[in-house]
Amino acid sequence: MSLATDPYNLIVCGVGGQGNILIARLIGRILANNGYYLAIGETFGAAQRGGSVFSSLRISKTRTYGPLIPNGAANLIVSLEPLETLRMLSNFGNEKVVTISNTQTTMPVGVLAGRNEYPTEEKLRGAIEELSQRALFVPATDIAVELGAPIVSNIVLLGALLGAKLLPISEEEVKEDMRSTFPAGKLELNYQALQRGIDTVA
Repeated sequence: MSLATDPYNLIVCGVGGQGNILIARLIGRILANNGYYLAIGETFGAAQRGGSVFSSLRISKTRTYGPLIPNGAANLIVSLEPLETLRMLSNFGNEKVVTISNTQTTMPVGVLAGRNEYPTEEKLRGAIEELSQRALFVPATDIAVELGAPIVSNIVLLGALLGAKLLPISEEEVKEDMRSTFPAGKLELNYQALQRGIDTVA
C-alpha cells in the first residue's frame, strides 16, 4: 500500500508509562527498514508517569522532513488515552485526520486533586468523532487486562492500527521486530495482544 500523502504525519500519544514511545519507535524502525525517510520527534510531559507524552513521525518516500508536525497537519493520531486524543486533535487535527483511541481514561493530576473536571465518556467520544474524519475506539486496556497484563495495552492498540491498514507495515514485520527486541518469554503474550487488537477492527 502507499501512504495517503507525502509526508504522512503520524502522532502516537498517551501519558507517561503507557508505552506509546515503544510502539512509535517500533513503527519507525519498520518503515525505515522498508526504505522510507523518517523523522521522529518526542515530547515528554512534566511528570514521568501521568504527564502527556507523544511522538511525531513524519514519513516520506522522497526525502527527510523536520520532525515537528505543523499545526493542523496530522494524518493519523494513535492514542492510548482519549483526553490526549482530543488534546492532539485541538493542535494537529483537520477535516481528514483519522484517530485510533484507547477507551480507557487516565485521570490527570489536576482531576485527581479536584482542581479540574474530566469530561464524560459521551462528551469525549462525541468531540473526538466530530473532529475526525474517521474515529476508531479500541478497548485496548480492557483486552490487556483480560490477557492478564495491562502493560500490553499499547500492543493491542498497535494491532488495531495494523487491522485498520493505514500504514504500509505488516503483522509479520511487527512480529519480526518484536523477536529482536522483546524477551523470548514475553513474545507469546505480545503476539496474543497484537492479534486481539487486529480483531477489533477486522
